[in-house]
Amino acid sequence: MRNLLLQGLLKRPLTEAPPSHVDAEIDALGARLADLARRKLGRSISIREVDAGSCNGCELEIHALNNAFYDVERFGLRFVASPRHADLLMVTGPVTHNMREALERTYAATPAPKLVVAIGDCGSNCGVFAGSYACAGPVSSVIPVDLEIPGCPPTPRDMLEGLCRLVEIVSR
Repeated sequence: MRNLLLQGLLKRPLTEAPPSHVDAEIDALGARLADLARRKLGRSISIREVDAGSCNGCELEIHALNNAFYDVERFGLRFVASPRHADLLMVTGPVTHNMREALERTYAATPAPKLVVAIGDCGSNCGVFAGSYACAGPVSSVIPVDLEIPGCPPTPRDMLEGLCRLVEIVSR
């Protein structure tokens, strides 16, 4: 046991190196989204993520939006725990029969004006789960959808671009 502890103290930690460069495209896209949100909506955007029955691929990409590389909070986007504090619902996966009522209640609890984004192919058209006995259908068959972001799963960059498009559409 002593040898194991000594090895832990003497060896370098096993972590990944930070990115060697800053992605200028992501910074520009995030800054554009922050500017659009403040100019067109007058505030930052609060997001509630809802998993309606997905495989969790889209959730991993959504969680990447909060990691140190993307860090969307610096652009004014923040994820909230309650739909009562959200401006926007990001819904992933096909809506399963078991999650239909939960999604409807979440939508009802979100204050107006509320926006809904269907994330991924499954949110748009049930994707690989199409025709499954467990699926109630795509997100748009349960609640109104303002924007669909395709992909299996879509990248964080795709989601940022989609949110920019949504803010532009809503502000018209």
